[in-house]
Amino acid sequence: MQELALGAAWAFWLGLLTAISPCPLATNVAAISYIGRRVGSPFQVLTTGLLYTLGRTLAYVALAMLLVAGTLLVPQAALFLQKYMHLAIGPILIVVGMFLLRLVEFPLAGIGISAGMQKRVDALGILGALPLGVLFALSFCPTSAALYFGNLIPLSLELQSRFVLPLVYGVGTALPVLVFAVLIAWSAQSLGKAFGVLSKIEWWARTVTGVLFIAAGIYFSLKYIFEVI
Repeated sequence: MQELALGAAWAFWLGLLTAISPCPLATNVAAISYIGRRVGSPFQVLTTGLLYTLGRTLAYVALAMLLVAGTLLVPQAALFLQKYMHLAIGPILIVVGMFLLRLVEFPLAGIGISAGMQKRVDALGILGALPLGVLFALSFCPTSAALYFGNLIPLSLELQSRFVLPLVYGVGTALPVLVFAVLIAWSAQSLGKAFGVLSKIEWWARTVTGVLFIAAGIYFSLKYIFEVI
């Protein structure tokens, strides 16, 4: 239970870090713009923010359940992971840390949202926030792909958590949008200030986490692969 609680806390941090990284933040800004058009009704703003959060969370949970459950149900895959997963943790952490520190760039962009999709989402009104959350969740950028597939999924496999960790991660990725929805309902001026603070937090959070990932990756590699410590 303690391991799961620590894993959930780490999953939430990964989700929050995903949300405020530049590329995923762009999709969240688009979501905030979509939510902001209902600024005349605080209730609609908050409801739209909650539905967007639900959409992102459902997408991450469904994808993780397919990956984790599928892997664990295959005996050969489960045995392989039990035998070799600890050897892969170090290199995975190093690679993810390099992505966070921008030492490695990969030309992968999110799928965005087309004009036709925008019209279909708009036609749904408030309920359009739900598929919008799903769509943006699956618009993986290099950073979000590295954090989700390179860190969250291995952690979920290790703890055999098909639901809890992806759920917490999904909430973390949508939390800034939910916060901004509250700010929109409260005051547009507060929204501008919050964006300024967020841009400063993002660099420090990404840099510190990236350094920690690389340091932990080096430690695990030296311990399990090279067996020198």
